[in-house]
Amino acid sequence: MTTPHILLITADDMNWDAVGAYGCPVAGMTPHLDRLASEGICFDYAHVTIAVCQPSRSTLMTGRYPHRCGGEGFFHLRRSGVPILPERLRQGGYRVGILGKVAHSTPYGDFAWDMAHNREVLGHGRNPAIYRQLAVDFMKQAKSAGRPFFLMVNSHDPHRPFFGNDRPEWYRDGAVPAAVAPSRIFAPDEIVTPGFLADLPDVRLEISEYYSSIRRCDDTVGAVLDGLRNAGFLEDTIVLFLSDNGMAFPFAKTNCYLNSTRTPWIVRWPGRIRPGSRDTEHFISGIDLMPTLLDIAGLEPPPDMDGRSFLPLLSGHRQEGRHLVFTQFHQTAGRQNYPMRSVQGRRFGYIFNPWSNGTREFKNESQAGRTMSALKQGAKSDPGLAERVALFLYRVPEELYDFENDPDALCNLIDDPRYADERDRLRASLEMWMERTEDPALRAFRNRDSQAALDCLMKNMVRELGENAD
Repeated sequence: MTTPHILLITADDMNWDAVGAYGCPVAGMTPHLDRLASEGICFDYAHVTIAVCQPSRSTLMTGRYPHRCGGEGFFHLRRSGVPILPERLRQGGYRVGILGKVAHSTPYGDFAWDMAHNREVLGHGRNPAIYRQLAVDFMKQAKSAGRPFFLMVNSHDPHRPFFGNDRPEWYRDGAVPAAVAPSRIFAPDEIVTPGFLADLPDVRLEISEYYSSIRRCDDTVGAVLDGLRNAGFLEDTIVLFLSDNGMAFPFAKTNCYLNSTRTPWIVRWPGRIRPGSRDTEHFISGIDLMPTLLDIAGLEPPPDMDGRSFLPLLSGHRQEGRHLVFTQFHQTAGRQNYPMRSVQGRRFGYIFNPWSNGTREFKNESQAGRTMSALKQGAKSDPGLAERVALFLYRVPEELYDFENDPDALCNLIDDPRYADERDRLRASLEMWMERTEDPALRAFRNRDSQAALDCLMKNMVRELGENAD
């Protein structure tokens, strides 16, 4: 079999249910992604490993959990000698290129891609036509060199600032060019507010702007795939699409909820994947990307990866041991530490928050927009909303949710005796995983009833990773 080209497309902060093929409640949101889904396979239980950009991408590029590759925060890998995907593919004969999110997707600062263009060249990561042209140029260069290509195309949508809030300094005269306008702009009355947020006017407005940015991301996907098709690479290229984490709103990005790490994950491989396939059984994770792509390329995986290839799933076969997913969180872009660990199955999910002590306040990027301000304002007259805001800001050490029936994580079951068996089963699974992966939070987990042990973990994290505040 001819070595396939590999086109990896990622979105920036796209929630799993923003895609029509994944049940987006707003019609016509992602026509190009929906077409891609109809031509390949969708994974219903796909997750990234950590719900924040650079650490998530470090995991994709290493096949290791963040605490095992040294990519817990917004920095290059702290551990030397960890094999990375683009280097392994290059050693196997691939020409490797990247468009957008270059620093966040390059595990080591001194790694040089064969082609790399950052957001400034790409209309600040939001111009579909430029993505298309540069992608096609790279594909043709690889063909001329007689080498297969690995191209990572990273949209900067739907990351803040959302469409309608573009920064004037990005553009020559301060006006948004027509070339970076979405093919459809969504109004507040067209959208559906996620169940984990209150349906307030400013929340609805910000969600509509977010959805317009999603549409622009879909425009970019369509442009790149059109370039792939017209350049004659369609039949011998495997295309993968996923998001690096959930939407940048409270109870999603930079957390361990279902809407934090669940991602749309679509794979198209002409002649190998049956069009319109859907995997409704197996969990796949960000740690599985590197071993899977190396397997597809016919290359030996490096030792000591945490992930494993899901190549058999692409042909409709079953794999054992894919009934749980383990996720985590360490540090925000502002270098504040909020360690979290989670294990999720098809129905229940358990979250451990050792940072939560009743007084330490959670601070992240999602609080910078209209939504958090609206929630806080609404909380002044709505006791239920006030309780919800307090949970987000201060959390509790342990959370348990029936994600199958409560995907928005509205009802914490941790103290409900009816779910004690599920709680204990997931606790035991998480502890075994923490022990196996040498998780530095293991001691705190085993002493989770001791505030002193939890405080000790925080001090150790501050010392090891660094922190700007708290």
